[in-house]
Parts: sequence; structure tokens; C-alpha cells
Amino acid sequence: MSLSGFSFLFWRFMEIITLIPTLGMLAYFVHAYVTSNTLTPNFILVLFITSVLAAAWAIATVISYARARHSAMFVALVDLAFVGAFIAGVYELRGIANQNCSHFTSGSFYFDLGPLGYIGRNSGNKWALNVNKNCAMLKASFAFGIMNCIFFFFTFFLALMVHHHYRDNDRVVVKRETHSSRHSRRRSTTSPRRSHHSTRRNHYA
Repeated sequence: MSLSGFSFLFWRFMEIITLIPTLGMLAYFVHAYVTSNTLTPNFILVLFITSVLAAAWAIATVISYARARHSAMFVALVDLAFVGAFIAGVYELRGIANQNCSHFTSGSFYFDLGPLGYIGRNSGNKWALNVNKNCAMLKASFAFGIMNCIFFFFTFFLALMVHHHYRDNDRVVVKRETHSSRHSRRRSTTSPRRSHHSTRRNHYA
């Protein structure tokens, strides 16, 4: 395995490690909104869907790496698409970046959380009993989203390197096979001459 292949697998594992807690935290919010009979806000839903698909993709490419390396260009294109998807998810959740999670009781984002924020706290919703925890989980998901923007860009670049590496190896193999086939043809064409020459010698003797 080449150095680019080792690096690709390393960053794939980093993606999986950071995506699993992101999935868990955002799934908590999705479940809370469903239980509260409220639509999940886009700033949570976009990053959640992206994280689910990205985690499935990362695990699949690690398991079938031997097959994926031969289609590394396709892997690179999908990773680049996930870079854009994570940028969109982080952009949607940008309102949490400047919130103070140790005293999360004000601000427009606090109202936007609905049953998990201002409305839930005033109505006694169980999901809003600890709004500071909700804020901390969203801020952590935001941070992991930024990290995966960077990680998937790394794997995009490394997949391109893997593609060039195996393409060059395939060219070398084809050249060697062509050279060996030509060499075998030369041997086959010269062998009848030698046998004919030997029969002449036997005849004159």
C-alpha cells in the first residue's frame, strides 16, 4: 500500500470518529422535535442528513478499500461533494457559534430552538429542562462539522493521489506485458530457422 493510501485510511478513520458523536447528538435533537410534534429546523436537519450519509460513505470505503482504490476518482468526487454539503450544514448552524452555553437564556438562536429553547422552557417541555446542554451539543456538532469539511477535503486530495498512483502502476504493467509478448514472438520466429539449419548440416554429413 502506498503512502497516500495509508494517509487516506487514516483520515477516513478520523472522519468516522468525529461523525459518530455528531450523529448521536443531532439524532437526539431530531428525536426531541419529533416527540414534541414539531418540525426539525433546517439548521439541525441539514447537518444531520449530511453526517448520516457521510458516515455511511466513510465506513463503506474503508471496508471495501481494495475495490475503492481502483475507482479512486469517483471516491474523490463524492468526497468533494461532501465538502460542499458540510459547508452548507455548518453555514445553516452558524447561529450557535457566538452563543454562551454556560448561560444560554437569550438571543435569537435561543428563540429559534422552539420546544428545546425559549418556548419549551416556558411551557415546561422536558427537552428544555437543560438548555445549556442543548447549546453545548449544538456547538460541538458545529465544531465537528467544520472539522469534517477539512477532513473530507484531505481525503478528496488523497483519493486523487491514489488514483494517479494506481494509474501509473497499470501503465507499467501494460508496458511489461507488451514487451514480454514481443520478446516471445521473436523467439518463435527464430526457432524454425535454427531447426532448418540443423537439418541441412545433417544432410551434408
